[in-house]
Amino acid sequence: MEPAVTVFGWELPRRPGYLNTASIGVPPLRASAAVAEVVRRWAAAGTAPAEFDADVEAARAGFAAITGVPVADVAQGATASGLIGPLAAAVPDGTRVLVAAGEFSSVTRPFAGQAHRGVRVTEVPLPELAAHAGEHDLVAVSVVQSADGRIADLDALWAARERHGVRVLLDVTQAAGWLPLRLDRADAVVGAGYKWLLGPRGTAWLAQRPSWVDGPPGGQRWPEVVRHGAGWYGARDRWGSGLYTPDPPARPGPAGGEEAPVWFAQAGSAVTVPWLASLDPEALRAHCVGLADGLRERLGMPPAGSAIVSVRAGGAAERLAAAGIAAAVRDGAVRLSFHLANTGSDVELAARVLRS
Repeated sequence: MEPAVTVFGWELPRRPGYLNTASIGVPPLRASAAVAEVVRRWAAAGTAPAEFDADVEAARAGFAAITGVPVADVAQGATASGLIGPLAAAVPDGTRVLVAAGEFSSVTRPFAGQAHRGVRVTEVPLPELAAHAGEHDLVAVSVVQSADGRIADLDALWAARERHGVRVLLDVTQAAGWLPLRLDRADAVVGAGYKWLLGPRGTAWLAQRPSWVDGPPGGQRWPEVVRHGAGWYGARDRWGSGLYTPDPPARPGPAGGEEAPVWFAQAGSAVTVPWLASLDPEALRAHCVGLADGLRERLGMPPAGSAIVSVRAGGAAERLAAAGIAAAVRDGAVRLSFHLANTGSDVELAARVLRS
């Protein structure tokens, strides 16, 4: 049996030196077992499409609970950019979109692709987003930056939204699963499930709030979003008459326009996302950030309150790899990320290698 570590009552595989959850998470053993069981039943002709509906709804509810948004506003999908795409296609011609410099391209490219309609994407340093929000119609930003783990100032963005009527779209792919979130004031919230939410690749969720169309206080109404990929799964009667008509009655809310789910991925996320939603968010943050800031302290860096540590040092990536430490290189720096399967021994190992 592979080594395991028990965290918050669940076992996770223990792979010393794995510091790459920001690229792909390590699932609890219950989740990988659930996916393996689905694959086993599939191989034995023992699965049926409708049996995955409960998994889809469990994962959807877990995402809503983690982000603090109404579950009725949440649509599932396979990727964050795929869910953002219809929003970008629906913004009015000439919309001014403000993003952080170095923002992950799944957030920015859907809007940049609308340049033929006069949609303009402007980059400013992350700390300056709120200061420039009043000059734009939409702020689109990751709550936690992918490259280096910096955290957006949400309080400043909420204030700018109230003051200027600017809409706010938040990507939580690098935040949900370790950072406490309460995002009911955002106009849209999107996140993928295969990193800190510990699910398989192929699950993502979008909370489109009514204010995306109606506008925040002082904002203008926008066109309804057309779900260009809408299929049979969003029909109210998805296992009956909704399968064979071009315009079946849709489920209420954004879920009525969603594509069919990736079933096996949903089976895994139905385990991990509700579990993470059940944990004390402050205890979860304390575990992850405590390890990350512990490394920063050993490297002579100030605490950052993030589960991601970005280190610029010559040859760092090569030394970490030689020591068996799994990390990533982003924007020319080594990115190390700490999650539930990590312990203090990972901090000591990484610190020793990076100080050498």
